[in-house]
Amino acid sequence: MTLDDLRVFVAVCRAGSLSSVARDLGCTQSAVSQHVKRLEKETGVALLERQPRGVVPTQAGRILEAAAAEGISGLDLAVRQLRDLVDGHSGHVRVATGATTVRHFMSDAVVAFRRRHPRVNLEFRTVSSGRGTFDALADGTLDLAWITVGPRVRGIEQRTVAELPWLLALRADDPLAQRQDLDPAELRDVRLIRLPPNSTSASHLDAACAELGVRFTYDTSVADWDTALLLAELGVGRAVVPAVPGLPVPGVGELRLVPLTGLRPLPVGWAVRRWDSLSPPARAFAHTVAEFRGGVAGAG
Repeated sequence: MTLDDLRVFVAVCRAGSLSSVARDLGCTQSAVSQHVKRLEKETGVALLERQPRGVVPTQAGRILEAAAAEGISGLDLAVRQLRDLVDGHSGHVRVATGATTVRHFMSDAVVAFRRRHPRVNLEFRTVSSGRGTFDALADGTLDLAWITVGPRVRGIEQRTVAELPWLLALRADDPLAQRQDLDPAELRDVRLIRLPPNSTSASHLDAACAELGVRFTYDTSVADWDTALLLAELGVGRAVVPAVPGLPVPGVGELRLVPLTGLRPLPVGWAVRRWDSLSPPARAFAHTVAEFRGGVAGAG
């Protein structure tokens, strides 16, 4: 068996389709099938089970996939680290994040990192789900992911960089806008703009409210914090959001932000496969972001 055989096999297991992998690789489905057949001949067992809508790994296939993914990830990491040893400060850093995250958490750090490491290629990627992010970290497709720190995930290390208090965002002419702070219980009968229901931040907020015996109600849903802030500024509703860096200056403009007391803050930070296996440029980028956010994660 060859390394290419194993790479293709892992890709097929994750895609659940020979034709999809063939399209991604720019080859024929038959060529993809030959990679799998070589592995089956070598191992002496069936590795894939054909189904009406694609393929799934057999029990033997799942064993090989797990081992192959781990081995390929380690080899890819070793190759990147060897290149870093040769090139010094050059290399690649692949980060899972979005525009909102870069704007609020990384803009100053990106500028500083680029000044300190001008030859490093920074690559920001958007991943559609938390599970997809962790899979990409595990297989070496990504180096770092900026996340809302949540429950433990097998094979992934998480480190908190900052803890964000919760705020009520609302228009300046709202009756609650003049308050210095609010007890979350005062919002029981207030319909709010909801953070993405399947997001870790929304789950954290729900859990923090449950600790206080409070449950919020919602009539609007948004995809990110910036949209929630914009709708609150427009007077569409009120939103509970974390105190992300770079929020509007209090007392300026139409938006007001009132602290909510007693709610457990939202932890945000880095997820990686293994901190001790990060390439020097990736470690430097994680350190730079933590430096500007007042944290220490990734500095070791």
